[in-house]
Amino acid sequence: MNHRENVLTIGRLATAIGVNVETIRFYQRRGLLRVPPRPPGGIRHYTPKDGARVKFIKSAQRLGFSLDEVRHLLRLDEGMQCDAAAKLAAQHLNDVRTRLQDLRRIEITLANLLKQCSQSDKTVACPLIAALHADGINQPQD
Repeated sequence: MNHRENVLTIGRLATAIGVNVETIRFYQRRGLLRVPPRPPGGIRHYTPKDGARVKFIKSAQRLGFSLDEVRHLLRLDEGMQCDAAAKLAAQHLNDVRTRLQDLRRIEITLANLLKQCSQSDKTVACPLIAALHADGINQPQD
């Protein structure tokens, strides 16, 4: 493979990874991806390493990591600090589990309200709407 095949324009990089050019620019503005130097009268060139970094960012985002957490993971990756990365991941896992508990509570509450709606005799206010007006949404117990 010659040198030219290892160098990509921002458009070719975006296409190769399956993201929008603006995504790459956004990551650059957030300090997650380097901005390659522009040669006089030329076009910025990106390398496969830049592509791997964007893929890393997208993978971390799919796992629910915020961009600040991704930045931290990238710094840890550069220093090979597995213990610190594991600590961050454990904290994130705890947050995910908390959100799942919240979503389960929401699911139960909505299911109960929908059940009340289906059992309503239609001559009274909708139980769902009434509960929202009254802030009468009871949180189910774990």
